[in-house]
Amino acid sequence: MGLVPECFITEIVEKDLREGKYPKLLTRFPPEPNGYLHIGHARSIVLNFGLALDYGGECNLRYDDTNPETEKEEYARAIEEDVRWLGFTPDRVLYASDYFEKMYECALVLIREGKAYVDDLSEEEMSRLRAEGKPSPYRDRSVEENLELFQRMAQGEFPTASRVLRAKIDPTHPNFKLRDPVLYRIVHAPHYHAGDRWVVYPMYDYAHPLEDFIEGVSHSLCTLEFENNRAIYDWVIENLKGKCGLPESPRPYQYEFARLDLSHTVLSKRKLIRLVEGGYVSGWDDPRLPTLRALRRRGVRPEAIREFVRRTGISRNEALIEMELLEEVVRDDLNPIAPRVLGVLDPLKVVLTNYDGEEWIQAPYWPRDIPKEGTRPLPFSPELYIERTDFSLNPPKGWKRFAPGQRVRLRHAYVLELEDVVEENGEVKLLKARIVPGTLGANPEDGLKPKGVIHWVSARHALPAEFRLYNRLFLTKDPEEGGDFLRNLNPLALEVRRGFVEPSILQDPKDTRYQLERLGYFWQDPVDSRPEALVMNRIVPLKEGYRA
Repeated sequence: MGLVPECFITEIVEKDLREGKYPKLLTRFPPEPNGYLHIGHARSIVLNFGLALDYGGECNLRYDDTNPETEKEEYARAIEEDVRWLGFTPDRVLYASDYFEKMYECALVLIREGKAYVDDLSEEEMSRLRAEGKPSPYRDRSVEENLELFQRMAQGEFPTASRVLRAKIDPTHPNFKLRDPVLYRIVHAPHYHAGDRWVVYPMYDYAHPLEDFIEGVSHSLCTLEFENNRAIYDWVIENLKGKCGLPESPRPYQYEFARLDLSHTVLSKRKLIRLVEGGYVSGWDDPRLPTLRALRRRGVRPEAIREFVRRTGISRNEALIEMELLEEVVRDDLNPIAPRVLGVLDPLKVVLTNYDGEEWIQAPYWPRDIPKEGTRPLPFSPELYIERTDFSLNPPKGWKRFAPGQRVRLRHAYVLELEDVVEENGEVKLLKARIVPGTLGANPEDGLKPKGVIHWVSARHALPAEFRLYNRLFLTKDPEEGGDFLRNLNPLALEVRRGFVEPSILQDPKDTRYQLERLGYFWQDPVDSRPEALVMNRIVPLKEGYRA
């Protein structure tokens, strides 16, 4: 099974390779370095790099860095780091800005052939005329005048946004994108990679096809919002192939697929910026966010994200993917690799009245359905912590946890029965209990079996920890429901508890993922956790325990 599931794109690739249309498959992942990647980008990453691996081709990481005002080296470095974290190694790391000289040369060719002109209209006036299907009054400038003006634009003689270079196609074209689109604009701003060399910058619709053509890309894969842009893509290539050093063939073709859209979160860069800059989250790696670095910090493994893309498939049909599917994939990924340990999030102390000393129980890491071996010493002592929600003074019908007159088994240890309850101001503060002798790994001799099993830790040996419980960022599937998406933020997207975890975890590598039995999957926060001050992130809840 390949990295990319069978789909209409794999059919196109196989046909093209079978017919010898290209000497080899060459794809590219072309993000703009103006922000951090999120899980929506994962589909494009897996698709482009996965196809290259599945079909013996190559895939470039190429920064579409044609806007000096929003792009930063910080974002470029973060993008490459995220791509490599997902498990992919670019064959080349390239920059659109390295092609600016070639793009400028191509623009001169278009002007000389009467296929591009300099326009002095304001953005508002240009938009109005395009909407009305009317030509610009500057459309019929001579080739000589357009060449002179464009060269003066490139030399920095005119202010920002005062002039543009437009393609001369058709002001009345039914595809709005082909109504003399803008190819270049003036921006007096330094570029993070190209420096101060340029003051004219190519637009995406002009730059993107040229980048693909220059690199020899065979299949240019874009999300569906670029479907109408394909006409410009083809126009640029058809009018420049065989010119300014570009080959006559083979040429790249653009294909569109549906983007990945996920419920209970936002993938819009603009909205993510509002969350970060508004202080609703702690930063771009806040585990409540859908950014790849946030998922990484939360503890989601790259294997799970790749599998999530595979399960959701590649198609041309837009669909909202339920958050439950991502959670299911993450659980399926963690289940066979996460050792089971004990922790208590909301501790209630239990004092044993008939037990002295301590003992260390060899407790298995793995349940019977996972074919792995391994144990750890689990300390047992006269004072324990159990989960507060595992005790009830007045249990409801069907209660299978601890209660007056109702025995319970401590996981890996003894059967417990209650003797006394210490209350303060109506709140249970302490339980006094006794272990039923002879019940370590055995049922009580009197035949009164416990109705349930609960988790616990030894109060003497347990490690204090801060537990960060991450839930869905928004209360509604569609954060825009009812208007401003910020109104639907989940106030319980992060719950912080202070409890305890068994001491064995200090012997493990810090990046070990665990299943805290009955509580969910956790790992140590890679930023804030220290051996003397543990911080445990919940990666994903257990399925039966999730609450929105």
